[in-house]
Amino acid sequence: MAGAPRREPLSFRAFQATCPAGYKYGYGYSGGLRHLREHEFPRLRGITYLDHAGSALFPESLLKAFTDDLRNNVYGNPHSQNISSKLTYDTIEQVRYRILQHFHTTAEDYTIIFTSGCTAALKLVAEAFPWIPEGTKQPSSRFCYLTDSHTSVVGMRGITASMNVLSVPIKPKEILLLEKNRLPAEEQNCMTPHLFAYPAQSNFSGTKYPLSWIQDIKSGNLCPIKIPGKWFVLLDAASYVSSSPLDLGVHKADFIPISFYKIFGFPTGLGALLVSNRIAPLLRKTYFGGGTAAAYLAGEDFYVPRKSIAERFEDGTVSFLDIIALKHGFDVLEKLTGGMENIKQHTFALAHYTYTVLSALKYANGAPVVRIYSDTDFSNPDVQGPIINFNVLNENGEVIGFSQVDKMASLYNIHVRTGCFCNTGACQMHLGISNDDIQRNLQAGHVCGDDIDLVDGRPTGSVRISFGFMSTFEDAQTFLKFVIATRLSKSDTEIPFQSSVTKLMTESVPDDHPSFNNADKLSPIPHISDRELRNNLSATKMTIRWQPPEAEAESIRAAVSETAVPTCRRGGKPITVTNIYLYPIKSCSAFEVTEWPVGNQGLLYDRNWMVVNQNGVCMTQKQEPRLCLVNPSIDLKKKVMVIQAEGMDPISVSLEENTGREAVICESKVCSHRVKTYDCGERIADWFSLFLGRPCRLIRQSSDVKNRSHQKNTKGLASATNISLSLVNEAQYLLINMASILQLKEHVSARLEEPLEIEELIQRFRANIVISAPESFEEEEWAEISIGALQFQVVGPCSRCQIICIDQQSGERNKEFLQSLSAARGRKTNFGIYLMNQPLQSSFPDILLVGSQVLPVLKENTEIQSLTSSEEKCSG
Repeated sequence: MAGAPRREPLSFRAFQATCPAGYKYGYGYSGGLRHLREHEFPRLRGITYLDHAGSALFPESLLKAFTDDLRNNVYGNPHSQNISSKLTYDTIEQVRYRILQHFHTTAEDYTIIFTSGCTAALKLVAEAFPWIPEGTKQPSSRFCYLTDSHTSVVGMRGITASMNVLSVPIKPKEILLLEKNRLPAEEQNCMTPHLFAYPAQSNFSGTKYPLSWIQDIKSGNLCPIKIPGKWFVLLDAASYVSSSPLDLGVHKADFIPISFYKIFGFPTGLGALLVSNRIAPLLRKTYFGGGTAAAYLAGEDFYVPRKSIAERFEDGTVSFLDIIALKHGFDVLEKLTGGMENIKQHTFALAHYTYTVLSALKYANGAPVVRIYSDTDFSNPDVQGPIINFNVLNENGEVIGFSQVDKMASLYNIHVRTGCFCNTGACQMHLGISNDDIQRNLQAGHVCGDDIDLVDGRPTGSVRISFGFMSTFEDAQTFLKFVIATRLSKSDTEIPFQSSVTKLMTESVPDDHPSFNNADKLSPIPHISDRELRNNLSATKMTIRWQPPEAEAESIRAAVSETAVPTCRRGGKPITVTNIYLYPIKSCSAFEVTEWPVGNQGLLYDRNWMVVNQNGVCMTQKQEPRLCLVNPSIDLKKKVMVIQAEGMDPISVSLEENTGREAVICESKVCSHRVKTYDCGERIADWFSLFLGRPCRLIRQSSDVKNRSHQKNTKGLASATNISLSLVNEAQYLLINMASILQLKEHVSARLEEPLEIEELIQRFRANIVISAPESFEEEEWAEISIGALQFQVVGPCSRCQIICIDQQSGERNKEFLQSLSAARGRKTNFGIYLMNQPLQSSFPDILLVGSQVLPVLKENTEIQSLTSSEEKCSG
């Protein structure tokens, strides 16, 4: 209409306008979402949580109601007969009825079997289904499953194969073509049981598959494959029931596995299998655990199961306290939202709006900003759930790896999910990944769940966002702002919605819809106030007075490699070492030296210690930026490490090992193996706890058990070389090039619009060795190098994480550094190279010196490949 005001696409008014007719946002009671978020989820302040398909988040009142219940009642083992045990048994039975009520059915039609989760429920079906194997006189059974299924569904074929039962995968498009695939009447009379499994909602794309398939397949009107027999249906409802109502009175599947944390967020490790009482008596069971037997003999093969299907299949004592928590979960969810239909409408409104804006974002050249993987247009909540799966593209239409997107999102405190989401079939279908591609990617080092997002420029996975019952418009708005801020420059004025970028930063949300992540919190990461460290806390360079005989050193250099490139290029400038740093305590400040001994794990004492929280988990600057304000220094003569920090008295730790109280921990972000460590005592623990303001301890790696490096990282090293790692993430050394720093400085300074000191950039990248090579990033073309008498193999480039955004002098964060690195380096955030030491056989000790010449050997193939690791490669 002429003269109508133009709506800004990221405003609340635009959101209201896009909401499909008949669907509402929020839950309608006084206070609405403001009350819900402020009182039930205060821990979400400053956080945009968009992984509800991964796990719901529990509300505060659920936890309070549950703990109050435990404080006021005594719940004993339900297998006993005393008063407290009877209370537990009766309460569990009430919870069973409540679950059946939630799914609109009764105990006459379904039985609830509690399991450890949806996966355990699926495994139970595979083991207990009355399969007829190949090779018998009867027609054999078939297990059919939709390829757009969770790994746990596909994994059922492992059990069926062991029973000599064939499995048949069916693609979604294929089953849609089977609607006229009805068996002749005589073949329908065959009683051979077959099982068809499919998801009510794809956990990959949010596509909702027709629930009408259940009756069509069971009645014989729709046959997954043409084979005589009787079909039963397993409906994987784990993803679906987190945001949609399921009426089993209408859609009578035979098996429905669920996980309760997907609905309530708590308790975890508890699921259920809803079994139709029509098939329950046919299920077979071999193992019998505690509580499942009516009677048995220990000395003879005699066993009679309990009559109750639930008790027959619930081996051992069920997780009875967690089951009791479910009652409070249903109560609280109903009170807060009014029921699953309201949740369905609320979450779909958010997903529809986000999809609408996201799919319209364009670069200045008209290219789309994202590629969305969906089978629907998000117009109908009956066919689409609140899940959006996509990859971010650059201006040329090339995919930006999901790992890089995840790193950038973390700078804005946005929590997303990346990878293939345990659904390889959907990943292949939407991303166009062939079976051969999957196998080639595996050979290239990519495994499910790692961060290798691109192989030969093609994506191995994608990014997924999903909404839950407590999600708000501001969550969607913050996510869209993030995409715009990181992908669209101010010069992109022709793209749809770009004109609204300035407006969205200032427009306020109406009072009845307060902003939890408003515009001035686009990067809602807490900052630490700036402070100047005392002069006596600054890093001190240490010099060791030792020099190898020049003649012997020269002979070693000459023997490093016959293919070494010339050391003098561009006017005769040699490549030399300019700085050496070690980090005695992982994630703490650097200790700069001019020369330093080299041990079998790298620089002597480099990352030999680390700070852990009260649970023994390693603390890094990602969780605690103030670690960079802790300044350790090593005195080799006195054999002590002195630790200093502003406002704290210095404290020392002996370099001599004192195994005292030993603690064995597994720290996956340090390495993929267990690391044997020992505690450094109460005195140092109190010092760190006081400075950091939280309980923590200092532990040291024990010398008698070393962490082996990944086999792929040591490829090419002499087999006799004993390679081991300290508490580093990936390799013994990290090297950066001063020329590369200078080039990056131009990009960062331009984005920050303020001068930047070289020293600050060097500190952010936390390298062990800094060199001065003539050309930027030429180090990425090296296969090996020698420095003085030392020889190193290049393991690969270092893919950076958000630690480079932390100012190592103040602990303040600035997201521009990772964004600038990403912009400068294309689709990756590589900076620096990893090295592993190849010790030379020599009569003198190995020493690394500033000023030493660097002799590189070029790769045969100069294409740079990232390290094939599931861990984030940050220097720590």
